[in-house]
Amino acid sequence: MLTAVVGINWGDEGKGRMVDLFSSHYDIVVRYQGGNNAGHTVINDRGRFILNLLPSGILRPETVNVLGPGMVIDLEHLTKEVGALREKGVEVGPENLRISDRATICMPYHRMLDGMEEDRLGDKKFGSTRRGIAPVYADKYMKKTLRMGDLLAPTQMRERLAGIVEWKNLTVEGGYHHEPVSLEEMLAWLETYAMPFAPYVCDTTSLLEGAADAGRSILFEAQLGALRDIDFGIYPYTSSSSTIAAYAPIGAGIPAHRLDCVCGIMKAYSSCVGEGPFVCEFFGDEAHALREAGGEYGAATGRPRRVGGFDVVASRYGVKMQGATELALTKLDVLSGMEKIPVCTAYEVDGKRIDAFPLEPVLVRAKPVYEYLPGFSGDISGCRSFEALPKAAQDYVLYIEQAVGCPIKWVSVGAGRDEYIHRG
Repeated sequence: MLTAVVGINWGDEGKGRMVDLFSSHYDIVVRYQGGNNAGHTVINDRGRFILNLLPSGILRPETVNVLGPGMVIDLEHLTKEVGALREKGVEVGPENLRISDRATICMPYHRMLDGMEEDRLGDKKFGSTRRGIAPVYADKYMKKTLRMGDLLAPTQMRERLAGIVEWKNLTVEGGYHHEPVSLEEMLAWLETYAMPFAPYVCDTTSLLEGAADAGRSILFEAQLGALRDIDFGIYPYTSSSSTIAAYAPIGAGIPAHRLDCVCGIMKAYSSCVGEGPFVCEFFGDEAHALREAGGEYGAATGRPRRVGGFDVVASRYGVKMQGATELALTKLDVLSGMEKIPVCTAYEVDGKRIDAFPLEPVLVRAKPVYEYLPGFSGDISGCRSFEALPKAAQDYVLYIEQAVGCPIKWVSVGAGRDEYIHRG
């Protein structure tokens, strides 16, 4: 069984929580794109964990976790992330973590360039996390990066890095008028943060092919959501990688294999971190109340998330782009206590109603068209069957399911590992 867990919207939908839930049924969990620019939050009996690079399956000792070739890996951050887990008693080693020899290394100068470019853009910034993701992906396609496999050949790695640093300083010094990148400092950084991970590096393609051919189950964990995809998202306010499920086998290193299931994750309302058009955004007290109720602050950055009513137009588009076969609706409990629940069912652009998700130049002019569904009250975190939910909560889920055109199989009613409803 090959399953992808992906975001339907702007990211931060609760994928980590669902991957943690699903991972008990899978042998291997794979991250296949992105870097440490987003966070997956998992709450279990050992506490609250925020994972940026590591797959959420790392919290289950019997699961093998893989960082695939489609990823960009900041090894300094990974060192800290692994250290934080070990302090809480989570074992991380080459036995349960494998890193693709083809994965790209995110260097300190990538972070530096990311920050300098955001500063240069000023009010026109893209809302980057300043973690070097766009610069390192750009360098990857310029064929000017180091990969994890280079750690296994230190002499050649030094020679290659010397050429890369010389080339990079053309931009650092000539473009941004910043002091040059030091080759010796970069080599020292690699010695400190990269070389300890050399034993984790392997041909993960062979590992995953062998596992798939042997009938072992593999779960692919995406970062961010469909609306942040570099090709199909709200460009240019996107990530720099492909966040859609179709890329999962490619980014994991087994492009010849097909997915059996795509589980799309979406919230019972909308949230968004970063810049770009967000049609259904709330403001003022209404936004503050929903943000606080949902704890809507970025897991990777701590930034307050923009929030709003559920967006049918964006979600229906996300379901289509992800090819979702089933859905998980998270944070239904956050809506408890609302007298009426707003749902954005269409956009109005220049006086015309539209139902299809448009490109960014049109999207920035769009206004939400709302319908209001009856609200519900009470603590629903103890509900373990759909019928146990208040009637209005059931109706809300069924309405969303019909509107986006995909069955909602899972409903999250709280943050705890067991606080969910499986609809079968």
